[in-house]
Amino acid sequence: MNAVEASTPVSPDQDPPIPRARRTKRTVLIAVVIILAFVGLALGARWLAKSGGDRRGGRPPAAVNIAPATKGDMPVTVAALGTVQPIVTATVRTQLSGVLFKIMFQEGQMVRQGQILAQIDQRPYKLALDQARANLARDQAQLVAARLDLNRYQTLLKQDSIASQQVDTQRATVGQLVGTVAADRAAIGTAALNLDYTAIKAPISGRVGIRQVDIGNYLTPSDTNGVAIITQIDPIDVSFAVPQAQLSAIGQGAGAGSGLAVETRDQNNATRLATGRFLTFDNQVDATTGTVKAKARFANAGNVLFPGAFVNVSMLVQTLHDVVTVPVSAVRHGSQGDFVFVVKPDNTVKLTVVKVGPSTADRLAILSGLDAGTPVVIEGADGLEDGASINKGGKRGGANGNRGGQGGGERQHHRRNNAGNAG
Repeated sequence: MNAVEASTPVSPDQDPPIPRARRTKRTVLIAVVIILAFVGLALGARWLAKSGGDRRGGRPPAAVNIAPATKGDMPVTVAALGTVQPIVTATVRTQLSGVLFKIMFQEGQMVRQGQILAQIDQRPYKLALDQARANLARDQAQLVAARLDLNRYQTLLKQDSIASQQVDTQRATVGQLVGTVAADRAAIGTAALNLDYTAIKAPISGRVGIRQVDIGNYLTPSDTNGVAIITQIDPIDVSFAVPQAQLSAIGQGAGAGSGLAVETRDQNNATRLATGRFLTFDNQVDATTGTVKAKARFANAGNVLFPGAFVNVSMLVQTLHDVVTVPVSAVRHGSQGDFVFVVKPDNTVKLTVVKVGPSTADRLAILSGLDAGTPVVIEGADGLEDGASINKGGKRGGANGNRGGQGGGERQHHRRNNAGNAG
């Protein structure tokens, strides 16, 4: 019997097995194709980066506006929210008890010191004055009679016709009546003063508020609300807080010449209300805020500053001369601190860290890190990063031209409070 080679039976439904050599060749071919695909992708990405990208997903050069850094003077100011405070506020009260007889002012009226504002019933106090005068007349008559008796007694004493004790008694009576007459004169003065107090007068000049009583009310000196409240409005003070770091500069400026100029604006910071002078600051620092209360005084003839109103206060502390300045929009803020994008000759940008100083509404002082004349990006910096290419002027290009990058998450322009940035 001949030997028969054993073979694996093949099912009619199955493909015949592939030889091992063919399987190895196919695996190598697939690997080569994958490698070539990766190389092609890498070369394509490099070409896109050099050419500025395609229309579907690349980032073309960003369109920006630039401006050179310049040198100039920069004012150092302290900006704060202030409260208008009258120098004097007086509650008008009666000094006597009585029924309110007449009101002689209009609510909101400007009054002068000593002007009669109201009148209480005078009749009881007129009678008291008449009584005091009558007592004086009576006691003066008794004094005249006592002095005449004393003269007679002294004459009789010289003739040895009367006892000296009687003369001494009469002399004491005269002295007693002299004191009584003096007390009567004082009582007349008190009664006259009380009669004058029935006219309630303005203790200060200023604006009178809403009246607190009506005619016919019984008034007493202990009334809490009084008749009305008067506030002195010209001149007037504004109270605000200043940083403790500025105390030395403010003190030096306030002691030089006419003091520091202070300006007030409305709540929208759009309209200038008044210009005055720094007055003083408190004698201690508020430990919770690190600030000190300060006051400035303003002429207020036009009544533009209303007591109790909130205003924006700006006080010029000093002026920095010949410092480098850039538009406020040029300065960005990131993890590395404040920086600007400097434009290089090859139309690329360089991220440059700077130290900023005080600012105005549109300019910001650069204390270090930037030279005058250096061009910087002032618009279109949202999508920029260090080394990015730019186009000067025009609209921003590309759907993704203002996305991502180092400045992508830093869209807010960095502004500093003028206070404390001079150093």
